[in-house]
Amino acid sequence: MPVLFVGHGSPMNAVEDNPFTRSLAALGRDLPRPEAILVVSAHWLTRGTRTTCIPNPRTIHDFMGFPPELYAMDYPAPGAPALAREIAEMAGGVCDDTWGFDHASWAILRHMYPDADVPLIELSLDAALSPPEHFEIGARIASLRDRGVLIVGSGNVVHNLRAVRWDEGAEPYSWAIEFDEFVRDRLEARDDEALIDYEQLGYVASLAVPTNEHYLPLLYAAALRRDGDGLVFTHTGVDMGSVSMRCVRIG
Repeated sequence: MPVLFVGHGSPMNAVEDNPFTRSLAALGRDLPRPEAILVVSAHWLTRGTRTTCIPNPRTIHDFMGFPPELYAMDYPAPGAPALAREIAEMAGGVCDDTWGFDHASWAILRHMYPDADVPLIELSLDAALSPPEHFEIGARIASLRDRGVLIVGSGNVVHNLRAVRWDEGAEPYSWAIEFDEFVRDRLEARDDEALIDYEQLGYVASLAVPTNEHYLPLLYAAALRRDGDGLVFTHTGVDMGSVSMRCVRIG
């Protein structure tokens, strides 16, 4: 299976028809049909690595101040408890029976697989681990690709909500463009060390990645790349001045 990194952006993308959501629908049509989906979620920070190991995880509306239609949304994809337990072991983590599907997964998958008929598992981000350790977890789960599992890192390359510009069509900050292009160039060069050591950009990195939970899912996708895999940016752009919508298909 290919591997994806999706810059998921605003929860409103769950209900909007725009170039980004149309790119997701195109992916759903173009990708091989997965046996299951594993989403590495920027919105599930935990102590230790966890996987959703329940048959029917709930849809979590993990945002505030949005229209009622968003809170009414349900994504009733089945879980895959046996596979989730296996993934937890591969990742050096544990099973979780309290979480569900947060909007890092369902807000994008409802465009890719609107029938919610593909088994879905979420993988959390251990907040105590360093970027190299997250990259290593990604490498440990690489064999899932050979078993028909679509692995999706869901976050944003640049994610600074304190700097958001609310004006329609707002220009991106120069530092947002610089960091987004740095990631693009390092992916093209297969320079995983630079992606892991992103803080080398100093001031630019501190603005683009003030906290790293939205960046870390990219490292999982990079860790899963194999020799001969293609690299395609299925969507690009910076929303609201400070949120990169770059999406990556590997393989």
